[in-house]
Amino acid sequence: MTEAEDRKPRSDEARYDPEITSEFAVPRGLGVPKAGGDPETTSEFAVPEGLEAPQPPSPEPEGSAFSTPRTYSTRTAPAAFTPATGVPLVSLVKDAPWQDRMRTMLRMPVTERPAPEPVQRVEEGGPAVPRVLDLTLRIGELLLAGGEGAEDVEAAMFAVCRSYGLDRCEPNVTFTLLSISHQPSLVEDPVTASRTVRRRGTDYTRLAAVFRLVDDLTDPETHVSLEEAYRRLAEIRRNRHPYPGWALTLASGLLAGAASVLVGGDLIVFVAAAVGAMLGDRLAWLCAGRGLPEFYQFTVAAMPAAAIGVAFALAHVDVKASAVVTGGLFALLPGRALVAGVQDGLTGFYITASARLLEVMYFFVGIVAGVLVVLYFGVKVGGELNPDAALANSERPMVQIAASMLLSLTFAVLLQQERSTVLWVTLNGGVAWSVYGAMHYVGDISPVASTAVAAGLVGLFGQLLSRYRFASALPYTTAAIGPLLPGSATYFGLLSMAQNEMDKGLVSLAKAAALAMAIAIGVNLGSEISRLFLRVGSAGKRRAAKRTRGF
Repeated sequence: MTEAEDRKPRSDEARYDPEITSEFAVPRGLGVPKAGGDPETTSEFAVPEGLEAPQPPSPEPEGSAFSTPRTYSTRTAPAAFTPATGVPLVSLVKDAPWQDRMRTMLRMPVTERPAPEPVQRVEEGGPAVPRVLDLTLRIGELLLAGGEGAEDVEAAMFAVCRSYGLDRCEPNVTFTLLSISHQPSLVEDPVTASRTVRRRGTDYTRLAAVFRLVDDLTDPETHVSLEEAYRRLAEIRRNRHPYPGWALTLASGLLAGAASVLVGGDLIVFVAAAVGAMLGDRLAWLCAGRGLPEFYQFTVAAMPAAAIGVAFALAHVDVKASAVVTGGLFALLPGRALVAGVQDGLTGFYITASARLLEVMYFFVGIVAGVLVVLYFGVKVGGELNPDAALANSERPMVQIAASMLLSLTFAVLLQQERSTVLWVTLNGGVAWSVYGAMHYVGDISPVASTAVAAGLVGLFGQLLSRYRFASALPYTTAAIGPLLPGSATYFGLLSMAQNEMDKGLVSLAKAAALAMAIAIGVNLGSEISRLFLRVGSAGKRRAAKRTRGF
């Protein structure tokens, strides 16, 4: 054996020879485990042999972070996750107007809202979130400044965001502040923007144009880019009012004259009330140009009609002076703000409703102050104003129906409505007065109940027309309630207070407040009935459906 072979280790002998191996060597006769087996030192949490390790779940498809889990079903939901009153299953009707669909989703919990399906083309990488939120706030500002209800403003803002694919958006509307928040995902910071409404103006033509823009944004067949939406919004802002200033002054006079005929006035009373209202309108324009608040504008505008009525009483002219003052009050009563305030309260926007009703109260106090000052001095100088003179109703229904239609027409002009809607609202006002006259004068039903039913029909017909044209319901309802406004009850209450009959005056003013609430509640109830139960076809693009609120 050579020296090299002698240095070569003999594997078997070296392995089992205790003289040349460690004491940890494997004894003779014990098999050595094959390499690649389980390690001798493993974690105590290792899966034992024979037990199959669970496979990781397959990733769910991308979608909303608030979407329900894959294994969850509303029909087999465990009782522990269901409130005591139950959670109703909300179904969305795809062919319903966007107002109905957005209202339904706004009333749903955030976790149950369906993921948005963008209907507008956006740039690569998704829409520019700050620009979409800015566009949304600008649209909401025009709607809120135009007198739209808070619920409809939120629905429009929500519709604009979802049209551009923004999920988890929460709009918030108060009387002067608009805000919207968008959270891209559960792990990203939310983006919030707000806008303050500082100026309000009544222009239902502009309001209708904004509604058409929102309708085009929510229509999957009409593609409107962000640049195009901004351009159209700028055109809406720049558009002039459809009627000049002299037409508005003339409409104010005709409105007062028509209102004086409704309470028993003749041709002389018609002319006198019209002149008083036009003088008041010009004085209000002068005060507005000097920067005076609206409270003083209403105070000054109420004085000329009252002064003309007192002048007739002092001159002992055989006319109904009370009808002159009553007609002048009709042109000033804030029916639009009253209906919007009550509607916000009924739909759950209590802060906005309180602010609107407080605004109505201030306007009403301004009217009361202006009329009371004139009536007080008129009574002091010997003017004999008889409240019962305007209460005697002459049997001339056709004349009163014509006067009510003229009142609604001129009211529509004052609200700057589109010319295509004036005819519809005029007919709606005539129907409202016909129903009120049939119930109150013929059926001898209380004026509050008669007013509520007539206002309900106004709201019903207005909602039908708005759904037929995919527009706001305000242009079809606000002017139509003009003949129902409590002008005579307001005047009688003020006259009694001026004659130091406080109890009688407060009762009459309470009646006026009850009539105003009946108008507002009736209009809102008629609108809700039409949304819940009626289905109306579209005149233009697509079919409307009944309102599905899920509650």
